[in-house]
Amino acid sequence: MVAGLLFLAFAFFAVGQASATRNGAQGAADSAALAAAQRAREELVPKVLTALTTPGGLDNLFEDGVVLADARAEAVSFAAKNHAELLTLVPSPGGAGRFTFTAHVQTSYTVGESVIPGTGQEHGTATATAVIELRCGLPPDGGASPTPTPTPTPTSTPPPVTITCDGKDMPTDPMPAPEELFAVKLVD
Repeated sequence: MVAGLLFLAFAFFAVGQASATRNGAQGAADSAALAAAQRAREELVPKVLTALTTPGGLDNLFEDGVVLADARAEAVSFAAKNHAELLTLVPSPGGAGRFTFTAHVQTSYTVGESVIPGTGQEHGTATATAVIELRCGLPPDGGASPTPTPTPTPTSTPPPVTITCDGKDMPTDPMPAPEELFAVKLVD
C-alpha cells in the first residue's frame, strides 16, 4: 500500500511537471505573439495617415515586408526571453485595419525525468494569437482641417488632417501615440 501511494505521489508530481512546462510554453507563445503585434504597431504609425487618406490604403497597410520582418525578430526575442524557441510566426490579414500574428513555440527545456516513461525528452509547445486593430478612421468630413489652407504645391507639406479614434477627433500633427491608433490584444 505504501509503495502504491508513493507511486501515485510521483505520478502526481510528473503531471505537475508537465503542467508547469506547458504553462511556460503558453507564456512564451503569448509574449511572442503580443511582441510581434506591438512591434508592427510601432512600425505602422507613420503609415496610418497615408492608408486612411488613400482609397484602398487600409488593404495594403500590413503588406510591408519590413514591418513583418521586424515583428518576427521581436517574437523570436521574446520567445527566447521565456526559455523557448519560436517555431513559426504566421502573419495573417483579418480585413481592413485588422491583422493577426499566430506564434507557435517550443520550450528549450523538457518536462524532465519521472515515473512516467518518455517524459524526459518531451518539450512543452503552445500556440497564441494576437491581433492588432486600427482604432481610427476619417471623420465624416474626410478629416479636412477646420481652417482653410492653401492648396499644397508639390514641394509643400500637405494640410493637417484630423482622424477619429474610438469616437474622439485627433489631429495628426503631431501623430497620436501608437496605442491611440491601434489596439493590441490576445485573441487565442
